[in-house]
Amino acid sequence: MVYSLSYRRPSRQTSSSSSESLNGDEKQKSINDSITSGSSYMSNGIPEALSFDRIISGGVCPPCTVRDFMNYLRYIEHSAENLQFFLWYRDYCTRWANLPESERALAPVWTVEQAEAEVAGNQPRPKRLDPQVAAVLKGTDFADGAPKRTADKTDPFVTPNKTSEEGRDPMSDYASSMGDETQASSTMHHSVAGQAFDDAGMKWKPFTLQPYRDEVDRIISVYIASDGPRELNLSARERQAVLHALQNTTHPSAFRSIITTVEYSLRKQAHPNFVRWTICNGNRPRVIFARGLGVAGIVGGLVADLLITLSHASRPWRVIPFLGWFIGIATLIAAWKGMCVVLHGLHHRHLRPWELFSDEPEVTANEKRVSEDTFTSQTTNSFEDEPWVPRYKKRNVIRKIFDRQIWIEEPALRQIQDTIFLQAVLAGFLLSCLAVGIFCAVPRGNFY
Repeated sequence: MVYSLSYRRPSRQTSSSSSESLNGDEKQKSINDSITSGSSYMSNGIPEALSFDRIISGGVCPPCTVRDFMNYLRYIEHSAENLQFFLWYRDYCTRWANLPESERALAPVWTVEQAEAEVAGNQPRPKRLDPQVAAVLKGTDFADGAPKRTADKTDPFVTPNKTSEEGRDPMSDYASSMGDETQASSTMHHSVAGQAFDDAGMKWKPFTLQPYRDEVDRIISVYIASDGPRELNLSARERQAVLHALQNTTHPSAFRSIITTVEYSLRKQAHPNFVRWTICNGNRPRVIFARGLGVAGIVGGLVADLLITLSHASRPWRVIPFLGWFIGIATLIAAWKGMCVVLHGLHHRHLRPWELFSDEPEVTANEKRVSEDTFTSQTTNSFEDEPWVPRYKKRNVIRKIFDRQIWIEEPALRQIQDTIFLQAVLAGFLLSCLAVGIFCAVPRGNFY
């Protein structure tokens, strides 16, 4: 079964100035339209079976899974931070919804009016605590009307040492060493987040009793702060707006201004490009080789028809080069769309360079990659130091052309490739008939 013969694969999407000029409401409207159109049979060359939501929810087979999407963004588009942040945010919203009501009350919703006020530069004054929040904080130093503590040289939260320097408790040193790494990481995230708040002109520190405040600090240091290891591509206005929101609350709505930008980029640019790239069943050397074979077939058919036309042979002999024309044109059209007809005949694809040298099973390794990328890791998305990079560069061209293959499991992708193959065959047949017909109409030359 194939799609319509008028099918066209997704066009290459680039980040344009027009998309960057859209405001949050326009981007959200575009996202909603994308969700609506994605539920239809076909949207911009992408079938419903390969829609963005279907991929994210895990309803597809390799090589179109969310881990394949992550690898594409990491190794090809170099923008994996968008999908990493998006997956974290989905998980964060789920965990937030499961919190007790008393904890959620500590971090109120960040309304659209407040967000617009922050973007306009009108930072709202702190409001009185919500009655539910006040009930939780009753009797503490954070409650409304609680007397302010005077400055004290001693830290009331530091437990004094029970032993002298000479008689330090060895178990205390052991417990301290066990938490050094975690404490150092937490301190670093808190320091980077604090610096980001200061750079944005914050006048007070965030409310530390709100749920997931430490995790939000890690997100700020990794994705939002300038020069973070996975810094999102945000404008200065978007960065300041989200920091103002996170200063007041850890509610998921505080990320509204940037999650819209991230999701818009994933749906409108990354996802169509990923589907377009996945349709290609061969690596670049194999595709170039296939194009060369197509050109060779066309040249062979042309030369054969010329020689026959210039000879004493009768017109029926000029039909014989039709085979060269047909194979050459069909192969060239398919290769121009990134497909090798030989691999397609087997429904195979080449293994990606990062898959060739994996020591772990494909599913296990990829699931490990996604799980690591979804969380707040301090590692960057740079891959130049990964072992497969130098090993793949050392492979000669012939070996790359005939690299290892694997069966394509996703039915919708095979259906798209069947459609493109059929289009190439029909186009090759019609153009070959036209070329042979022209030569058959020319009188013979009788030169030999």
